[in-house]
Amino acid sequence: MQRWTIALGAALSGLLSMPAAAETELGLYIGWQTLPHSRVEGSDPDAGAFSRTIGWDGKSFDIPPYYGGRVTFWRTESFGWGFAATHTKAYMPDSARAALGFDRFELTDGHNIVTVNAQRRWKDMWGGVTPYLGAGVGVAIPHVDVQASAGGPRTYGYQLTGPAVRLFAGASYDLTESWAAFGEYQFTASWNDVDLDSGGSFETDLYTNAINVGVSYKF
Repeated sequence: MQRWTIALGAALSGLLSMPAAAETELGLYIGWQTLPHSRVEGSDPDAGAFSRTIGWDGKSFDIPPYYGGRVTFWRTESFGWGFAATHTKAYMPDSARAALGFDRFELTDGHNIVTVNAQRRWKDMWGGVTPYLGAGVGVAIPHVDVQASAGGPRTYGYQLTGPAVRLFAGASYDLTESWAAFGEYQFTASWNDVDLDSGGSFETDLYTNAINVGVSYKF
């Protein structure tokens, strides 16, 4: 974790030393997010040692919903850098949770992914439509809600659990001089090492795929 934090800090310092942006763009989006299977391994004083492949549920439109936002500082018409935060979710199905011996096992008040991004666009390439792509590195900050048995120690709060990466590609269309609508595909990956208040811990790698729609404001 320390080397990832140092690397992210170095990247951020380099970006901040660049010349001022010619244009700033703020974007907000919602979408449909899914997660492929991943293995959860760990131990808990009540549940014991566990290792199981989980078919996570995203439940994009359940409260709290899946959403995200980013700010991009365009240094030229084509290249920019910025920050992004996405509120993804990971629900463990009831059958898998029971098989592991847990009463609660969720990262659902946000498996939050925060990254520093680099972005490339091709302005008005398709008759007013601007395709773009980007990539970023950062950290995962999930809200962990885990409890082995009712009445036992419950882990409930945000943790910095490991490094994360983001890839996205889409296209935007200018509605006015300042406002645009966009649609995109976005992928995130995170490598999570979670501490439990019971004295246990677990590790899991989480990957999300999402189709997003949103609006942006440029100034």
